Amino acid sequence: MNLLRSVRTVAEASGTGVVDWDRVGRAAKEGTDPGSLDLSPADRAGYASDVRDARDRLGSIGGISFAVPPTVEVQNRHHWIDANVETFRTVMAPVESHAAPAFPELSRIANTGTMSVLLAFLARNVLGQYDPLLLADEPDGDHGLYFVHPNVVRVADELDVSYPRFRRWIAFHEVAHAAEFGAAPWLPDYLESRMEDGVAAIAAGELDRDAFRELDAAMTAVEGYAELLMDRAFDDATDDLRRKLDARRSGGGPISRILRQLLGLGLKRRQYERGVAFFDHVADERGVAAAAAVWDEPTALPTDAEIDDPAAWIRRVNP
Repeated sequence: MNLLRSVRTVAEASGTGVVDWDRVGRAAKEGTDPGSLDLSPADRAGYASDVRDARDRLGSIGGISFAVPPTVEVQNRHHWIDANVETFRTVMAPVESHAAPAFPELSRIANTGTMSVLLAFLARNVLGQYDPLLLADEPDGDHGLYFVHPNVVRVADELDVSYPRFRRWIAFHEVAHAAEFGAAPWLPDYLESRMEDGVAAIAAGELDRDAFRELDAAMTAVEGYAELLMDRAFDDATDDLRRKLDARRSGGGPISRILRQLLGLGLKRRQYERGVAFFDHVADERGVAAAAAVWDEPTALPTDAEIDDPAAWIRRVNP
């Protein structure tokens, strides 16, 4: 890790765009310790076993059929940055195409620095990731399932929990997301359309409230359903893990809290809480398998109002 070199890389941002994405990735890696990827045979077998068990148990509990990506990647932080810088570039493309800064060179340096800091922050904190290839140039390619091994080991130690148990819990969480997208092949296109409409409106100086409301409701369903499957399928109670992880997320210094706000991590927490309450109600009333009806088609997704009134969703979709 070399912060001075990272700053120098940002200062050398060039090109015609409002962000120099090549230097975003380089600067993020220069400012981030990659972490150890020295996996023991037990580590490799553990990740494989955790993913395999999660697939089988989540499918059985949820009453759904899905496949996990053929390749599961155990990465260090630099690998994760390389895998995600293109995602950042793709998501920001509509905004960049409409941007016309008054001082393009200074703006490019500032934007490049901001994006590299955010990417580096995520690389130091992401534990696992299921990538459904949203907004990808080749959407029919293999989806991605990643584990950032140095972060999993570090956070397990910080929380004072068993590393194998914590690793397994993260695997169940990410495979639960794979289950959702496997059960709803239309979901990536739906999320993409809502994202594109919302971002395009912002780039044009407008606000498409409906697009963002529908996107928020869909992501709330994604977060809540994954937690439902995890809670019902995992080996044991996870209240201790969730409580410790929540306490860790709410802590940190002022810079960490600002970055979490910029990245919308507070919004994700709200989505999680609303989604869990919605699916717990549905599962208690109709069973876990009935909750999978949200993935039948886009119109089966709960509306923003139905998330807070799950009985209304049951009456409409699963009477």
